[in-house]
Amino acid sequence: MVECRWERLTAPELRALALRDALAVLPVASLEQHGPHLPVWTDSQIGHSVALRAAGLVAGTQGGEAAGMPAVVLPPLWLGLSAEHLPFGGTISLDHATLHAVLRCVCRSLRAEGFRRLLLVDSHGGNAESLAVSVRELALEFAMPVVVAHLARLATAAVSAILERQTGIRHACEAETSLWLAIDPAQVRTGEIAAEYPERGIADPPGLDRALSFAERAPGTGVRGDPRAATAEKGERLLSALAGALADVIRDPALWTPPDPVWEVGRALRDDPA
Repeated sequence: MVECRWERLTAPELRALALRDALAVLPVASLEQHGPHLPVWTDSQIGHSVALRAAGLVAGTQGGEAAGMPAVVLPPLWLGLSAEHLPFGGTISLDHATLHAVLRCVCRSLRAEGFRRLLLVDSHGGNAESLAVSVRELALEFAMPVVVAHLARLATAAVSAILERQTGIRHACEAETSLWLAIDPAQVRTGEIAAEYPERGIADPPGLDRALSFAERAPGTGVRGDPRAATAEKGERLLSALAGALADVIRDPALWTPPDPVWEVGRALRDDPA
C-alpha cells in the first residue's frame, strides 16, 4: 500500500519523494458553519478525502510501488476566506492577504525541501477568487508550477447526474451531506435536517459580484441546496467522480511545465521563455 499522507511519512522518506519529483498536494479549505446538521470541518474533510483518493489512484497506475508514488498530500489548510459565514457562528476566517502569505510560506518551504510542483485542491467556494490570484503570483515568484483545482468545478456532468435535487455542489447540501455519509456517517446530525429548504436568499445578477453574507444568501438555515436527498451511496459515487477528475489533473503533463518568467529583465525582448 503506497502511503500518500505527508504527516505519516518521515523526513528521509519525504526527501526521497522530492528527489523523485513527487507532486505536493495541499487541500485548501475552511472552518465554517455548515447548517445545523454538518460539522464545521466539512470542507476540510471533503478536500482531504478527495485528494488522498486521487493520489492513491495515480499511485495505482504506477504499480503501487513506493518508488513510483507521484503525489504526496499535505494536511489540509483548515483556514480559508469564510467571513460571509460569521453570522451563523462556528466560523474562523482569514483575509486574502493572510491566506496568500500562508501559501507563500508553504511554497517557500516546499522549495527548500526540494519539491518543485504544487497542486492546491480548493474545497471551499469562498476561496476561489483569492486562490486564482495567488497561484499566478506564487508560480512567478518561486519559478514553479502552482495549480489550483476547484472541486466544485470538476466532473460537473458526473456530479449533476448523481444528484437528484440540485445541479452541482452547493453548501451543506445534497452533495456535501452525501459525501459525509460516505466518509463518516456518525458526523451527520440527521435529526437536524429540516423539513424544507426554500430558495429565498439574495443572489447576484449574472456578471456581478458584491459582499453578501450567508444570512442574506441562505437565511435561517445557512444551507444552500437540499440535504434531504443525501445518501451514502451517492456520496461514494461523488468521491469516485471527484477523485477521478483530480487524478486526471495530476497526470496531465501540460499543467506542470515551468511558468514563463514574465518579470525577468529583458523578457519582452525574447520571443519565448526558452
